[in-house]
Amino acid sequence: MASEHDVLAALDGVRDPELDEPITSLGFVASCAVSSDGAAEVRLRLPTYFCAPNFAFLMVADAYDAVAALEGVRSARVVLEDHFAGDAINDGVAARAGFARTFAGEASGELDELRTAFLRKAVLAGTDVVCQPLARGGTGPEALAAMTLGDVPRSPDLDRLRQRRTELGLPAGDRAPLVIDPLTGTGVPAIDLPLHLRKARTTRVSVQANSGICRGMLRHRYPAAEPNSNEEEPG
Repeated sequence: MASEHDVLAALDGVRDPELDEPITSLGFVASCAVSSDGAAEVRLRLPTYFCAPNFAFLMVADAYDAVAALEGVRSARVVLEDHFAGDAINDGVAARAGFARTFAGEASGELDELRTAFLRKAVLAGTDVVCQPLARGGTGPEALAAMTLGDVPRSPDLDRLRQRRTELGLPAGDRAPLVIDPLTGTGVPAIDLPLHLRKARTTRVSVQANSGICRGMLRHRYPAAEPNSNEEEPG
């Protein structure tokens, strides 16, 4: 039988697509429960009533998939609370209808391109996290451009970057270039590296700023809201 702890652990793998953080560490899980016969229910909350429905749909759908896949869960129900499109999203996810059918006449298609765009941003932000300490330590553009992932000491930040690159279908093995263009998967030449790293830095700062804003708005909307896991916030 799955437990509430198992459900929360599964939800640790569900991320806000824009912030690239688990919905648990963001405090988006209002509650979760598993009945004695294996029926799991998760209730989600977001920082504002008007959070973009495409972002919300991705999180609700991903949460459903994560919980439904757990051993010992006979049925799964994910409910988005206090959202202007909550009823439509909840019904669409429960019916496995997809975003386009759920918002027929309003949506132009599914959300694969949106997910990919945010994964590329996550790769850029993760590149900054990994490369900045190297640059501060004196590693110059020529050396950074020549480095592979296997040249970097193992760390949670490096593992996270590898995972995001894998999700995008980009090279993530030890021999893959450390710094790549997330559009092409090819290494960035030394002459272009400073500009690329400035873009990566800007992306990271933007994501972190949005994360702080979302956390503040969630606490204002739900004063008792706290993270649902012990995961550390990304650096």
